[in-house]
Amino acid sequence: MNEYVLRTHRLVKAYKNQLALDDVNLNIRQGSIYGFIGQNGAGKSTLMKLVTGMAFPTSGTIELFGESGDKELVRARRRMGVAIENPALFPQLTAKENLEIHRLQRGIPGKECIRRVLELVGLEGTGRKTARNFSLGMKQRLALAVALLGDPEFLVLDEPTNGLDPVGVVEMRELLQKLNRETGITILISSHILSELHLLASHYGIIHRGRLLEELTLDELQKQCRQYIHIKVDSPELAASVLEQELATTKFEVLADGTIQLFEHLGRPSRVSGALAAAGLAIEQFMPMGEALESYFAKRIGGGAHE
Repeated sequence: MNEYVLRTHRLVKAYKNQLALDDVNLNIRQGSIYGFIGQNGAGKSTLMKLVTGMAFPTSGTIELFGESGDKELVRARRRMGVAIENPALFPQLTAKENLEIHRLQRGIPGKECIRRVLELVGLEGTGRKTARNFSLGMKQRLALAVALLGDPEFLVLDEPTNGLDPVGVVEMRELLQKLNRETGITILISSHILSELHLLASHYGIIHRGRLLEELTLDELQKQCRQYIHIKVDSPELAASVLEQELATTKFEVLADGTIQLFEHLGRPSRVSGALAAAGLAIEQFMPMGEALESYFAKRIGGGAHE
């Protein structure tokens, strides 16, 4: 099995004199949930369209499941499920009827897949209710069901939580996590809700003005955004002993310069400083540090709000 489901190599997409994508090298590992982050116009949807064959690159290559030739890419895309922009739903038809049309158009054999995906997305009980009478959340679930027809190995979703209420956002997140956990499906997902992606994705890509600024794992992101108390005292060794014995914690690091990063007791700083002072330590620096997820992304793109 190929380690990567998707890789792009120096991918460029130009519209007249404007670069929508500029030398993008994206890497999505098998079984991951890849959160794609950027402002409006950053290039997220453009890249998704190139990957799914809805548009063609100006230069560079796309590699899907280890394949990069034109004919091979056509074949590889049959292993994908896609929900980009507004889904092609027929408002006068039921969920089951919508899926039947998409099944026939895509040449997927057998009707059993319809029942299975309706159960997966929680729409098996909609009966004769037509899509025009669905809530926005139900329509998003139906669009996901369309993408899941044919048991894809790679799911590409552009803003699947857009317009959902908080309950709908949580339900969509839990559904995607369940799919990833139980079927091993790889997911590329864009969203403007950074805190929600933080709860969902295992890997991240930050794109800005067509350029991929950074790729990082969830562990790397959490380390960047981790909150801690920064401590500098006259005896780091004694301070470490106080933290372990008086505050019963080992969740700290003593850095090479002698400063300490304490990752526990964040809500009780006075207890920490009191214990250190009671041990006779001279406290030179004591302050909460770390940054919020949104602040980290804003800093990476040089400031500004995300979509």
